[in-house]
Amino acid sequence: MRHRAPHRPGCLPDSGRTQRPMIQLRKVTKRYPSGQEALSGVSLRLDAGAMAFLTGHSGAGKSTLLRLIALLERPTRGRLVVNGHELETLPRRRVPHFRRQIGLVFQDHHLLADRSVFDNVALPLAIQAYRQPEIARRVRAALDKVGLLHKERAAPDTLSSGEQQRVGIARAVVHKPAILLADEPTGNLDPELSREIMDLFVQFNQVGTTVLVASHDLDLISRLGKPLVRLHEGRLQRETAGSAA
Repeated sequence: MRHRAPHRPGCLPDSGRTQRPMIQLRKVTKRYPSGQEALSGVSLRLDAGAMAFLTGHSGAGKSTLLRLIALLERPTRGRLVVNGHELETLPRRRVPHFRRQIGLVFQDHHLLADRSVFDNVALPLAIQAYRQPEIARRVRAALDKVGLLHKERAAPDTLSSGEQQRVGIARAVVHKPAILLADEPTGNLDPELSREIMDLFVQFNQVGTTVLVASHDLDLISRLGKPLVRLHEGRLQRETAGSAA
């Protein structure tokens, strides 16, 4: 007699589980004015405190999905709930508050060349009008977490590509977001640096942050044993996922 492995929470096509979802999509479609349909009827969920990977070919809809979750764009149809917020109906006045719950990491780290490492990481806190002592404490804690506390006064252009990406990660987590989204964060890095960056995401997940990473590097992400969701031409491929966090 065959026994099924016990189900473990994570990121899978939505199946109506009773655990609290952090990110939940129900038949979400995104169509642009040009007529391009970047996402078509996507349904999935990521439970609070889980980590998962989003993969697929270039143009599959990975970046669009992350942008919808971060409310940088709104869906054309469907229901999208993030940390209890119904995004398709969230009033504009509440969008800034909502985005404070999310940290974003990009392939291009978007660091300000005329600011120090410290000032780049401090930017989200300065925008939220944190007091300077709290800014200093949080920035140094974030830089220490990514191993760059000794570089706080450096200019971004004096750093290696891996160090610049670490600064981008520190900036994304300095305000202690509930959710960390990363769009191809290792796309410009060599294999060793890529592993180090992915290990950082795992560490943040281990302290309770919900993490969703878009990546095309299957060799890199398969070793981590996390759930994997594949998009193909804007549609979800219902594959077997890896074991969850």
